[in-house]
Amino acid sequence: MAQTVKRAYKYRFHPTPGQAAELARTFGCVRLVYNKALEERTRAYRLEGRRVSFVESSAALTAWKRSGDYDFLFEVSSVPLQQALRHLQAGFANFFARRAKYPVFKSRKRSRASAEYTRSAFRWRNGTLTLAKMDGPLDIVWSRPLPEGAEPSTVTVSRDAAGRWFVSILVEEEIAPLPPVEASVGVDAGITALATLSTGEKIVNPRHERADRRKLAKAQRALARKEKGSNNRARARLKAARIHARITDRRRDHLHKVTTRLVRENQVIAVEDLTVRNMVRNHSLARAVSDASWRELRTMLEYKAAWYGRELVAVDRWFPSSKLCSECGALQGSMPLGVRMWECPCGAVHDRDVNAAKNILAAGLAERRNACGAGVRPQRGIPPGGRLAVKQEGRPVTVGIPSLQGGEDVK
Repeated sequence: MAQTVKRAYKYRFHPTPGQAAELARTFGCVRLVYNKALEERTRAYRLEGRRVSFVESSAALTAWKRSGDYDFLFEVSSVPLQQALRHLQAGFANFFARRAKYPVFKSRKRSRASAEYTRSAFRWRNGTLTLAKMDGPLDIVWSRPLPEGAEPSTVTVSRDAAGRWFVSILVEEEIAPLPPVEASVGVDAGITALATLSTGEKIVNPRHERADRRKLAKAQRALARKEKGSNNRARARLKAARIHARITDRRRDHLHKVTTRLVRENQVIAVEDLTVRNMVRNHSLARAVSDASWRELRTMLEYKAAWYGRELVAVDRWFPSSKLCSECGALQGSMPLGVRMWECPCGAVHDRDVNAAKNILAAGLAERRNACGAGVRPQRGIPPGGRLAVKQEGRPVTVGIPSLQGGEDVK
């Protein structure tokens, strides 16, 4: 049965000089309002011990406009300013619910320049998009069409560090689930191979950052030699940012192709519940782990499985998938990362990654059948010749579906 989801379509566009100036002013005003509201909320909480609501922040914004010190806020649309306050309210809600850290101030140099427009602040007619305070539509590069009959509910305009302009259009779309299939697969994430499947296939890791590492290092050295505040430094920074953008775009495109294929071909996908944030603390592997982008791979699998009627199962991060024999279930001792092939006393010879993927699939299927939804770990002391046994742990393993509200382009 088809389900209605909110999906964001992201496109590049080329603004006129007037539109670029207007958007740049809007970005600056959005950042100012966000930072000033955050400052007021922090002051009220520290000095008075009270929380400031969205209604109070909105009233304060009106007062700032009328004070005479911030007359320039009248020059831009009021909707992106209100949306900035809503984003700050959501940030505090997540903080008090212990889902996120305390909100931080937006930096002019390091923060993402963006502005969000709701339905009252843009006009959508005959496939053209015109934002408030602008006299003409945006010159959008329609790399793919929007769903037929789709009416945008939110439009987010942004500019990245490489100077490229993007517009993200949020629409409601009906997505039909894929036909059911019998296949299931276990996925072991790695560095040499981006993903090793329980079928024995290894999906190559293109290592996009390594491919452009010398070019990036040269651009960064040139940037370091330029005088701060000079035009030459601005041009050198832009050159380095474009190399970073190329790496990011190629990596994301490859991950979309891999995850789409896995979701189409398998009904159940079992993965490890990796803690990438802790893994990158290893300075020897941090660069390679970041380049592999396991977290983004997992996120794509999550929402695509939810859209297309597939099931994604996360196996407990402490599950010793590499040290278990997938044939007899015997648990080996220590196994350094340098050991890529090993032989079990039962006579089975294993490729480390393929064996791990098979064990992840077995544990994932057992997890799927577990009515309590508990974590899965092997029982110690498995008798020779015994099959893989699992037990329930106190910590449940859950798979969340990320919100697509105002999100990036998804495929």
